[in-house]
Amino acid sequence: MSRIASLPRRTLLKLPAALGLAACLLGAAGTVQAQGPRNFATLAMVGEPQTLDPMASTADLVGTIMQHVYEPLYTFDAKWNVVPMLAEAQPKISADGKTYTITLRRGVLLHSGRELNADDVVASLQRWMEQAPRGKAVGKELDSIKATSPLAVQIVLKNPYAPLLAQLALPSGMAAIMAKESIATPLKEFVGTGPYRFKERKPDAYVLLTRFDKYSARKEPASGYAGKREALIEELRFVPVPNANTRVEGALAAQYDFADLLPVEALSRLEKATGKTVPILTTSFGFPYLVLNTKEGVAANVGVRRALQTAIGEGEMLAAGFGDTRFFSAEGNHFPKGSPFYSNVGTDLYNQRNAKKAKDEAEKAGYKGEPVRVLTSRQYDFHYNMALLMAEQLKRAGFKVELNVVDWATLVQRRNDSKLWDLYVTHSGQFPEPMLSPPQLGEGAPGWWSSPAKQAALAAFNQETDAAKRGALWGKVQQVVYDEVPYINVGRFNGLAARSLALDGYVPSTWPFFWNARIK
Repeated sequence: MSRIASLPRRTLLKLPAALGLAACLLGAAGTVQAQGPRNFATLAMVGEPQTLDPMASTADLVGTIMQHVYEPLYTFDAKWNVVPMLAEAQPKISADGKTYTITLRRGVLLHSGRELNADDVVASLQRWMEQAPRGKAVGKELDSIKATSPLAVQIVLKNPYAPLLAQLALPSGMAAIMAKESIATPLKEFVGTGPYRFKERKPDAYVLLTRFDKYSARKEPASGYAGKREALIEELRFVPVPNANTRVEGALAAQYDFADLLPVEALSRLEKATGKTVPILTTSFGFPYLVLNTKEGVAANVGVRRALQTAIGEGEMLAAGFGDTRFFSAEGNHFPKGSPFYSNVGTDLYNQRNAKKAKDEAEKAGYKGEPVRVLTSRQYDFHYNMALLMAEQLKRAGFKVELNVVDWATLVQRRNDSKLWDLYVTHSGQFPEPMLSPPQLGEGAPGWWSSPAKQAALAAFNQETDAAKRGALWGKVQQVVYDEVPYINVGRFNGLAARSLALDGYVPSTWPFFWNARIK
């Protein structure tokens, strides 16, 4: 059976429209090129974004698109250092570590044409702390936030909170700064300060962003997400292409200027297509992980979660997901060697693949054969392939498994309803600050993990501002994760994407960005 033929009917129905749109885009490109150089980029994403509100979802797809429209106070440079973006400089921090005074850059224009001010920042951060999972985690640490002048914001914390600036910098579930008057729930206008402004969204077809001619760029050299940003391409067209093989074929045909997250088996074909496309291997891209529903259903029982952890073999799952050993590493430590947060605490519970022990643990926990509802998507090929193998591993341990395969936008929607699933498959980038991911380390993210052990371990970890001491304290957090199993870190992987020969200046990154890139 072909890969396309095995797709869910809903996805099959979308493919002709997606291919038709692509053909139209190619035709348009040909027409423009006949008259002169084209100045748009067609960017093939893994699916349809659930929302364009960067605070309403931690999905990487939403962050990837909307980081061009909205900007944070701080961002990451190429070495993952937190540096200023909309802030003028690093904050002034009081001696007790509780008060942060942040001065904004002068003359930064919103897409509406007026100048950004401290009231916009306060309103944006208040919304972020009310709605975004990571924002809610920060909100629990907050004593007050206020504008102290037109370009100054004061944040007062209840206790020192070491991850604050990193939380403010993350593109996923972003602390996006937006025009105060545009704030609504849901957002109807997308008014930010970024190098691109929102123009149009046609569901299942494209999201169109256009260059903001009055963008206020930083003067520092570009570095990672930091420094000078220039919108050198006039239009960015983000096109949902849910089928991984369609993204590959489109990349090989130079139909797309960029194709995101391609299956690893496509690497050899991409390498041979030297006249049309360039493969992009992003090392240490991230980690796949399994989120368990601790709120209700069969996985709400911590004993059952431990049995599920015992049953699976993460190494086998990674092999199923990626095949080529150049693309994955089976490690139980949540951070790699060399990181200040490297720890092997709890890793004896990693990659057990022990069906008999898991069956005994499940019976002792009171498991009665209820279905374990696994939610996954085929937009990310490795998610689906890992889920298939995991289902067999769980069945060998006596679990009844119900595999629910949906498109990514539906998964992102369903995971917010605790009645619809027991476990879902996802992935995250590998970041230098543990509190950035997964969002389950915060409060309120799907999975809804909350326990006295979690709160005690994280309070000690987050209130310690000494980097060396924080490294040792992370081991205690990692042990609680292994003991309570709110999520299972499967391992580490590298990412594969592709760009056309026409796209010049693209820098491989966890959340692809296209400022500073150009169409040759």
